[in-house]
Amino acid sequence: MPQPHAHTGRTPTRLQDRATWLVSRAHARSSGLLNAGFEAHGDGLRSYHYRLLAALEEWGPASQAELGRNTGIDRSDVTAALTELETRGLVVRSIDPAHKRRKIVTITEQGVARLLDLDKVIDGIQGEFLSPLTAAQRRQLLSLMALLVQEH
Repeated sequence: MPQPHAHTGRTPTRLQDRATWLVSRAHARSSGLLNAGFEAHGDGLRSYHYRLLAALEEWGPASQAELGRNTGIDRSDVTAALTELETRGLVVRSIDPAHKRRKIVTITEQGVARLLDLDKVIDGIQGEFLSPLTAAQRRQLLSLMALLVQEH
């Protein structure tokens, strides 16, 4: 009977040059760095909170449904995340006068200040994630990744 092999962290040869494998590994590494970075920051906010605050700061007030669509966050997760942000005073939700069942979300001044703090966290994570690359390679990678994620 064959003996089980110890996990060595190696990648099977047939996977090593597959773009989908490499992207999934890069995603796992970036997710780990993001989680660790937000955890080290110690206030319980996560990357999806950052995404919501960034969207509100850049695009202005929006409905919860719009935020979900525009940020790629599931609608039920948006509601829970906004509840957390509202509890912290980072956003306010108000009834849309034109559609009584819809809530409009607005970032607060405190939310903008928190977003600026989180920018520094994210900048550090970006630096760590891209550290093996030169500045030119970073620009090239970002340009190529942008092409890959464009909707066709």
